[in-house]
Amino acid sequence: MNKARLMQGNEAVAEGALAAGVRFYAGYPITPSTEIAEIMAERLPLIGGTFIQMEDEIGSMAAIIGASLTGLKSLTATSGPGFSLKQENLGYAIATEVPCVVVNVQRGGPSTGLPTAPAQADVMQARWGTHGDHPIIALTPSSVQECYELAVIAFNMAEEFRIPVILLMDEVIGHLREKVVLPEGLSIVDRKKPNVPPSEYIAYENNESMIPAMANFGDGYRYHVTGLTHNEKGLPTGNPEITKKFMQRLTQKLNPYLDRIQLVEEVEIDDAELIVVAYGCTARSALEAIHIARSEGLKVGLFRPITIWPFPQKQLEKYEGRKYLVAEMNSGQLVGEIERLFGYKAVERLNRIDGELITPKEVLDRIREVI
Repeated sequence: MNKARLMQGNEAVAEGALAAGVRFYAGYPITPSTEIAEIMAERLPLIGGTFIQMEDEIGSMAAIIGASLTGLKSLTATSGPGFSLKQENLGYAIATEVPCVVVNVQRGGPSTGLPTAPAQADVMQARWGTHGDHPIIALTPSSVQECYELAVIAFNMAEEFRIPVILLMDEVIGHLREKVVLPEGLSIVDRKKPNVPPSEYIAYENNESMIPAMANFGDGYRYHVTGLTHNEKGLPTGNPEITKKFMQRLTQKLNPYLDRIQLVEEVEIDDAELIVVAYGCTARSALEAIHIARSEGLKVGLFRPITIWPFPQKQLEKYEGRKYLVAEMNSGQLVGEIERLFGYKAVERLNRIDGELITPKEVLDRIREVI
């Protein structure tokens, strides 16, 4: 029988990560993500895992990369300014294709900002925070149940696609308490190991799957890991043809798998004249507003991207020709993706940047205005 528990969002993330097989955590306490570190500090040593409080977020990101290279599923959690500090080493993990998960429980900014207040202002930083063209996966939960489930999915995606995955939360979801049902028989994915002897192993092989097998440090396979642009053996190169081949594989390696990566929720959307696009805690307010609007005879639905990046463009394109209202707790970040698809005239905005969440009434009032 599945177990039901009352959990906080941050606690559910920690439990999901442990269920996914996490055995290494490195981080630095920062509001509003600190509960994740506290739980990991208590739980990991009891199951043979390792918790390290690092001197800063730069070292934290470096540590989980190193641990992952030895074969451990590795996690770090942070917020706002800490997420900014992780960006250089996040780029290193992307370039070297090291699986790991970074939780960012967003808070108000910029700089120190509002440490205890919610925001959704790291959406574009999650996509483009580190420099250069690069792929990334970012998932965003809207319930405590999803915090647990998406933590497992984040590690499965990281391992399968050899990529860092960002769990992009907000303070409301991180500290919300709800009933969570812990499922049995979880599907757990582990990275693909090489099936050739060490002498034949090609660390960054450009194979048909576009995802090279990954050998663990210490298993007898010797290969080079560098943030420099590299050839299939991991050795630095400045050759334009090799660089082009590497960058094409790196930036396009998720494309064959988008149908499985891009997760969305659609509510009352088939006949909707207006589609509200919202995510995280804002989607909860939007859903309540949509129920009320429907009771008033207004044809409105919800499109909730669970996968923020890669943005689920294909799923939203099906509804071309409608009106769109994008609600988010920033001055307008994800809205640019919808405007790019349908044009500015088809898209309305609802934004809040004062450290308070967008309420159902605010969404409902905006729905009435737009319709």
